[in-house]
Amino acid sequence: MNARNIARTLSAVLLFQVGIGALLILGDVRQAPFSMPFMGPQTPRLSEPVRPGDQRRTYAPDRDRPATRPLREAGDLPDRLTLSRENGQDRLEGTIAPGDAERVIALIDEADPVIETLVLQSPGGAVQDALTLGRHLRDRAIATEILSGEICYSACPYLFAGGTTRSASDSASIGVHQHSFGENTLLPAFIATEDIQRGQAEVMTYLDDMGIDPLVMRHAMSTPADEIYILVPEELTRYGFLPGAE
Repeated sequence: MNARNIARTLSAVLLFQVGIGALLILGDVRQAPFSMPFMGPQTPRLSEPVRPGDQRRTYAPDRDRPATRPLREAGDLPDRLTLSRENGQDRLEGTIAPGDAERVIALIDEADPVIETLVLQSPGGAVQDALTLGRHLRDRAIATEILSGEICYSACPYLFAGGTTRSASDSASIGVHQHSFGENTLLPAFIATEDIQRGQAEVMTYLDDMGIDPLVMRHAMSTPADEIYILVPEELTRYGFLPGAE
C-alpha cells in the first residue's frame, strides 16, 4: 500500500473518530451516561464462542478467557513481558508495559540458543513498545506463533505481525480495539489531535511494512477500549496475518 492509499485510509478513520468524538462530548455536556447504540451493555463475555458477524466481546482478559481451553494453563499472566523457555519453546507472555521493548530486545539478543520462534500470549499494552519490539523480531528473522486457546489482544497483534513467518491455531484468540496515544488521549473519545494522527499513521505504516493490510484498523477504531474485536481465521488471512491456502 503506497503513501497515498495510507493517507486516504487514515482520513476515513479520522472522519469516523470526529463523529464519535462529537457524540461523546454531547453526552458529557448533558452529564448523563452515554453509550453508542451498537456498543451497549449486552456485549458478550470473552468466554462465549465467536462466529463471523458476532465478534465483539467484553475486554476483561483478567476475568474471562476464550471458550477453548488452552493446552497449557499459564495461570495469571505477568504484568510485564516475560521471556521464558519451556519444553523447547521460547515464550513471550504478559502485559506489554512501557519500557518493555528495550528490556526484551536485550534478552532476545543474549538468548542462547538463538531464538527462532516466539510463542506469544499477551492481553496487550503499550503500543509503541509493541511496534519497536515487532520491528526487532523482523530484523532478527524470528517467527511468531499463537497456540490453541491462548490470547493475543490489543497491541499484541502488532507484535505478532513482526514475525518473519506467523502461525496461529484456529482456536487462538486474536483481537484488536482502540488504543491510547499519550497520557490523556483515549481513542476515539476526543476530537482528532496531532498526537492521535501521528500515532495512527505510525501504526498503519508499521502494519504496511510488515505486510499487513492497514484496513484491519477499521475494526480497532470502531471497537471501544472496554471491548475487543476478535478476528476470525478468514480475516487473519485476508489482512495478511496468516498465509492463505496454496
